[in-house]
Amino acid sequence: MIFLSAGWLWLYVVLGVLAAAYVALQFARKRYAVRFTNLALLSIVAPSRPGWRRHLAPALFLIMMGLLIFAAARPADAVRVPRDRATIMIAVDISLSMEAQDVAPTRLVAARQAAEQFVKDLPERFNVGLVSFARSAAVVVSPTTDHLAVTTAIQNLTTRPGTAIGEAVFNSIEAIRSFDQRAVTDPPPSAIVLLSDGDNTSGRSVNDAIEAALAVRIPVSTIAYGTPDGTVDIDGRPVNVPVNKATLQSLSDGTGGRAYTAESGSELRDVYSQIGTSLGYRVVHQEVTQRFVIAAVIAGVLLAGTAMALGSRFP
Repeated sequence: MIFLSAGWLWLYVVLGVLAAAYVALQFARKRYAVRFTNLALLSIVAPSRPGWRRHLAPALFLIMMGLLIFAAARPADAVRVPRDRATIMIAVDISLSMEAQDVAPTRLVAARQAAEQFVKDLPERFNVGLVSFARSAAVVVSPTTDHLAVTTAIQNLTTRPGTAIGEAVFNSIEAIRSFDQRAVTDPPPSAIVLLSDGDNTSGRSVNDAIEAALAVRIPVSTIAYGTPDGTVDIDGRPVNVPVNKATLQSLSDGTGGRAYTAESGSELRDVYSQIGTSLGYRVVHQEVTQRFVIAAVIAGVLLAGTAMALGSRFP
């Protein structure tokens, strides 16, 4: 919680002084009663003592004033609100290494299934696009609210040689910046989610992609997908295709995104779920003054009722 007008909180010093003065006054009254030595006469004059009840009204007064000071400081809670005009580009590696079967049934099939569910779970108002990359990258679907078109395109992805991670980022940025006229002068909140299992083997470098993403303030979150033991058959012999996590980590760190790893279909679905939650909402501070004003009003009503019922006086 933060305070939008925190200066009002200094009034708690005044309130503390009042509370201390009231406590001091109670001790002064006790000392005065002790000096009244004729106890028999005192019991006749004041046969019953109000006890704790006489403190109830002052306590309610202090509570009411404390709540009003808190409200005057305009407290605000952090809340999640849906992003408007959000645009997400999903970049999927379709290199031959994605045919590895260390993730059942294959890396690519499991990746397609998880990406489809990710798109289905996004808010309908989101613009979603798809980029595939192997030796080169291509925008398969430009950013659109037609999520069915994106999931259909994901289902049709097939493997090809090469891995152009840098080109995938450049193509994703271009798609975000050019999908409508407003995006040129007033870019929407955007992000790129890139899934890959390999290193950058063709096209522009990852460092170039980092600079380009930073220039337009588009974070790239990466998913390193697969296990160290993955293999594919090339010319009839198995070739090991381990995941290169370092390259993807540098891309996410360099652009302000987040790096994830997944070694199974279920882990990949969990990762996409986390990404969807973080990209789908933004955190803002929403003023919650009213709840403290209401509490102060309730305390004030209790104060008035107590004062009338017990005949209490403020010190």
